[in-house]
Amino acid sequence: MRIIWLAIFIIFSSIPAHAESVNHDATSKKELAIVIDDFGNNMEGSKEMLELPIPLTVAIMPFLSTTEKDAKLAHEKGHEIIIHLPMEPKKGKKSWLGPGAITTDLSDQEIRKRVEQAIQDVPYAVGMNHHMGSKATEDERVMRIILEICKENNLYYLDSKTAQKSVIPKIAEELSVPYLENDMFFDHIYSERHIYQQASKLTDRLDNRQQFIAIGHVGITGNKVVSALKAYLPEYEKEAKIVPLSALIAPMIPSL
Repeated sequence: MRIIWLAIFIIFSSIPAHAESVNHDATSKKELAIVIDDFGNNMEGSKEMLELPIPLTVAIMPFLSTTEKDAKLAHEKGHEIIIHLPMEPKKGKKSWLGPGAITTDLSDQEIRKRVEQAIQDVPYAVGMNHHMGSKATEDERVMRIILEICKENNLYYLDSKTAQKSVIPKIAEELSVPYLENDMFFDHIYSERHIYQQASKLTDRLDNRQQFIAIGHVGITGNKVVSALKAYLPEYEKEAKIVPLSALIAPMIPSL
């Protein structure tokens, strides 16, 4: 997989990396990528989420009790894996981030060390996104180091859009790192009612988009998200093909 990604970077280093720059045949089927964050600590709903009969993109936090186990099980179930790198938020406690977090007070060398260790700690990963990170993703120094390492390791990057002034698009395009942007969270409000409302809105929004990315979580909302997805998957599959994130970049790639 990583050899293939290296070839992709070489071939496409001169073109925009954002998935929205892709031209699609108007008659092609729409594509929906569902990303589930916060695996790695035996969080509520983890097992049930991986049993869903669709290809998910599973974002796994490094250095936690079930990081390796979750990655291996997700891989066995046919899901795509990305590193869910903990990054500093504008609000909240550092203890919420977990081990190996990237904070803006770290030196360049320490950031590089932690990111490289996180990549080694999550088997089968082909991409990266961030856990929290509203402060770190607005910091050009921090994100340049992270995206340089992504390029070196042939990883794409998903901007979860937790910051209004994210510098990820700018730097990813400068470095020719393939990146995508989240369109919607299922569960930024924890109530079951809200999660079902978001799941319903996604059906409507698929009418107007060729590609769409939605993020949910295991943990506090895990079982609620599983329940909502089970209820709405038949509707989603009428409108779109459910795909891993990398498939949204794949149309940029010629046959190798």
